[in-house]
Amino acid sequence: MKTGIQIGIGSYTYTWAIGVPGYEPGNPLSAYGLMEKAERLNARVVQFADNMPLHTYSKEDLNNIFCFAQKRKLQIEVGTKGLFSENLEKYISISESLHAKILRIIIDDKDYTPSLEQIVNIIRPFIPHLESRGIKLAIENHDRLKCRDFAYIINKCSSSNVGICLDTVNSLGVPEGTEQVINELLPFAVNLHIKDFQIERLDHKMGFKVEGTPAGKGKLGILQLLEKARKYSWCHSAILELWTPFTTDIKSTIAKEEAWAVESMNFLNQLSHS
Repeated sequence: MKTGIQIGIGSYTYTWAIGVPGYEPGNPLSAYGLMEKAERLNARVVQFADNMPLHTYSKEDLNNIFCFAQKRKLQIEVGTKGLFSENLEKYISISESLHAKILRIIIDDKDYTPSLEQIVNIIRPFIPHLESRGIKLAIENHDRLKCRDFAYIINKCSSSNVGICLDTVNSLGVPEGTEQVINELLPFAVNLHIKDFQIERLDHKMGFKVEGTPAGKGKLGILQLLEKARKYSWCHSAILELWTPFTTDIKSTIAKEEAWAVESMNFLNQLSHS
């Protein structure tokens, strides 16, 4: 089932190895280490998100990252958090430096929750820049706005260079189910975050636990998702993300995260080439 969608990993595939506040590893995974992992996992794309902020790198560093990726035939995608004009301008420039065609962004940031009209008014002036540079702004569905809100933003922007980064789990926090999110947002998606999950009732029956799984081991119908995505020609990439649960310590958690990444990419590569 060849989808034409490039399978990749991102900095949220290796969240624990890169570092979670309060759980910092002794030797955090670097941008180069992430690309080396991508090469070993036969990923074709690497997405650097806000947990590996590229604006902290110098122009020379960014050039070295691009050259490192080129030698390994890896496509780079860029990600950030906080949809305000200064940040968007900065990351369009970074995307251009890295020849990235996808700029994934989470709208909200700490103490920053713009209205729908504010969001549209921020994006609109940058649309000519996105179009002239061939960069697609991929707005990630998160856990504040509903599907209809994201659809409103995309329709108001009215550009093929403004679309959705469809995360398969985030909207549970709204709450909106995975099937609804896929049906309503996939037509706008330029990028996917494949994040498999399970939902289990707690032992005492008073509530549920939502937790990540390796790709193919949870409730997300990945084959069906990729088949649906194939129908829309502007979905370019599917990035593996993992919600690896914390174990007993950071070292064993990082080891589990690595095992899940290997298992997940084996599954996704077999699926995309079968």
